[in-house]
Amino acid sequence: MSWKTLDQMDFAGKTALVRVDINVPFENGAVSDFTRIDAVLPTIRDISAAGGKVVLLAHFGRPKGKVVPEMSLARVRPALEERLGKPVAFASDCIGAPAKEAIAAARAGDVILLENTRFHAGEEKNDPQMAASLAALGDIYVNDAFSAAHRAHASTEGVAKLLPSCAGRLMEAELKALDAALGNPARPVVAVVGGAKVSTKLDLLGNLVQKVDYLVIGGGMANTFLAAQGAAVGTSLCEHDLAPTAREILDKAKGAGCRIVLPVDLVVAREFKAHAPHEVVETCPEDAMILDAGPASVAAIAAILDDARTLIWNGPLGAFELEPFDAATNAAAQKAAELTRAGRLISVAGGGDTVAALNRAGVAGDFTYISTAGGAFLEWMEGKVLPGVAALEG
Repeated sequence: MSWKTLDQMDFAGKTALVRVDINVPFENGAVSDFTRIDAVLPTIRDISAAGGKVVLLAHFGRPKGKVVPEMSLARVRPALEERLGKPVAFASDCIGAPAKEAIAAARAGDVILLENTRFHAGEEKNDPQMAASLAALGDIYVNDAFSAAHRAHASTEGVAKLLPSCAGRLMEAELKALDAALGNPARPVVAVVGGAKVSTKLDLLGNLVQKVDYLVIGGGMANTFLAAQGAAVGTSLCEHDLAPTAREILDKAKGAGCRIVLPVDLVVAREFKAHAPHEVVETCPEDAMILDAGPASVAAIAAILDDARTLIWNGPLGAFELEPFDAATNAAAQKAAELTRAGRLISVAGGGDTVAALNRAGVAGDFTYISTAGGAFLEWMEGKVLPGVAALEG
């Protein structure tokens, strides 16, 4: 990988423009989840300790190029100061005089938060003038927002081409983990892909069958594949119109030497609710819906994981939010965690439902790496070029 890290840059006496993702949730007027703020603290502290001014670029919400007071990053500033343990200056605009004056007033090691980049229409348009206005504020550009790297915006791509650029600590960790999972992985490689619909993950499945040795498909997606092979799925969530597409993916996998793994037994119920009366079957009754993979399916997945060296996971294997239909997801996650702890498996997971499922299973801390990047993680899994990463290379 040809991008630079913080360790290859000299920040002494320099101003670093650091793109971060601090688009955090609020409840009752206060930040309710500090995960994204905590994730960028190492980069801020390292640049500050090296004698650089740290100028934070970020978006908040979707103001669509207009100034929306309730989407001001001033709301995030107190939480940022609390977690960082030092004052953070604030500029009422991310370009022009307010930004220049705030940066000029700062000393080496200080942190300045600039106003929401999306208050300018030029941000999402990746306007060259906007990028130039941002670049004029600093000496070095640092991207520590992998979660925004799939967007070609002025603060994620445009400015990176105008200044010496590098990856921050979070971006560096993410890119190294992803390279270990799909770029140059230890084999055999297993991908677990779950979720409700095949239609949302066609590009993902098409890319993975060419890169992994086993593709485990779960959740509602598995129903579509089972139906495409002539299996009964009762009243289950199923995209019957995608049967030809599912068969194409199965053929493509066969040609690429990738084994697709579908449930061999099913946990079915007559209603979609926690603790609904349920049974384990091999064939779904007409009046029932499939809500999880059964114990024989879990055993088959565990055996595959035992042989694997690399695991990449996106999406649950069943209706994980409803007990006891979280059993397959929990068991497979706990098996992956056990192998990771033993040093036998590199495990990388990402996507909102995936993170929630692994947290419910109590194993999120045991995986090699968990990405919170959502869209960027999915696009990377799909084999797409991420503009924010590409801009750091070369």
